[in-house]
Amino acid sequence: MNLLTGEYNNTIDDKGRLSFPVKLRTAVNQNVLMITKGSGRCLWLFTLDEWEQFQSKITGSASLLKEKSMMVVRRFIAPAQDVEFDKNGRLSIPQSLREYADLTKDCTILGVANHMEIWNSAVYAEYLAECESMFKDAAEDFDDINL
Repeated sequence: MNLLTGEYNNTIDDKGRLSFPVKLRTAVNQNVLMITKGSGRCLWLFTLDEWEQFQSKITGSASLLKEKSMMVVRRFIAPAQDVEFDKNGRLSIPQSLREYADLTKDCTILGVANHMEIWNSAVYAEYLAECESMFKDAAEDFDDINL
């Protein structure tokens, strides 16, 4: 899989189908992806290989006896479903995940290195505005990166 990058805007139709950018479809080079709830009211999409790594790390670190770890498992692993591109390059987003991310019309699709995110465009704009004031401090936490 190639590095996933880019920010794209598209619309989701009444049947929950979202046209996917050709660049991202080409980069993942797979017809089936895993989709789940992400953080910040977005959805996360993984290739099957990346999903296997992600879910192995989560479940391998979790304990059935620790409520916080099970909360994370239930949030990310339990709602995961596989989705497949149709012949027109669209993904059908499951209803429960559309409701979680409030995907009704305008969507923003992000390539984020090893996964993709799908946001309601208005929610994403709000998120960016809220985070702007914290961005500098967050970037300074990457003090070991020298450019």
